[in-house]
Amino acid sequence: MTRRTNALLAALVAGALASVSAASIAQTANAPATHADKKAAKKQAEADKDATVAQAKADKKKTESQSEANEAAADAKLKDAKKAD
Repeated sequence: MTRRTNALLAALVAGALASVSAASIAQTANAPATHADKKAAKKQAEADKDATVAQAKADKKKTESQSEANEAAADAKLKDAKKAD
């Protein structure tokens, strides 16, 4: 086959694959949610909520630790200032 024929066949195959994949995506996007899909979405929402709560707790603990460290540093500065006098 010639180079032009090969290019034409490649373009036809690529076009066919593109339309098949587009049709497949359209089918999955329009398909109604099954019970398993709903159950999985509910589990995912619960996991997301748990992760958000855990992150908030970690952030709170970090903030408290930073506050304690800042207070200790301020106390140390005050003690050093008193020694300098």
